[in-house]
Amino acid sequence: MVNGTNGLTRRALLGAFAATSVIAAPTYSHAFGFLRGAGDVRRVRMYNGRTGENIDTIYWIDGNYIKEALNEINRFMRDWRNDQVKAIDTRTIDIAAAAHNLLDTTEPYMLISGYRSPQTNAMLRARSSGVAKNSRHLSGEANDLRLKSRSVSQMYRAASAIAAGGVGRYTSSNFVHVDCGPVRSWGT
Repeated sequence: MVNGTNGLTRRALLGAFAATSVIAAPTYSHAFGFLRGAGDVRRVRMYNGRTGENIDTIYWIDGNYIKEALNEINRFMRDWRNDQVKAIDTRTIDIAAAAHNLLDTTEPYMLISGYRSPQTNAMLRARSSGVAKNSRHLSGEANDLRLKSRSVSQMYRAASAIAAGGVGRYTSSNFVHVDCGPVRSWGT
C-alpha cells in the first residue's frame, strides 16, 4: 500500500494472505512462465525518493489483476512534477516485477521515472539528448529503476532475460529502463 493509506481493505487482507505463499525467486529459465501466469502472486515493491512514498503491494493473484492495487501503482508512478496520473501498462509492471524476482532481493526498486506528462517530457528533452520525443513514459509503458544492492549490469541482464520489452542500460546515471514495447536493448 502507498504510505499514508489507512484501514484494512479486502485487497490488503488478500495480499497479506497471498504474501505468505510467495516462494523462492524463479531462475532466469522460468522468466517466461512467470509472465504467463505460472506464479500465483505478483508483487511490486518500490520507493520514490522525490516524493518520499513507498509502495509494497500485491497486484495480481491467481490470474487476476487487483484493480485497487493497480490504482495505487498508477498513483505512485505518476508524474511527480505536476501530479498527473496515467494508467501504467500492466505489461510494464509485470516485466519490472519479474526482473525484481530474478534479482533475488527484498530491497525495493527506487523509481526514477514512471509516467511522464508531455510537459515534463519536453522539459527533459530540452535538457538532455537522451530523452526520446515519443518516449514510452508518455503512454505509461515505461519505468526507470535503480537498486542499491544490484549493479546496472545485473538489473539489465535480469530485465533482458524476461525478453518481453525494451531494456536500456544507463550505467553513468545508475538506472535501467524497462518498457513493454518491442523486444530490444541498448546502452553500455
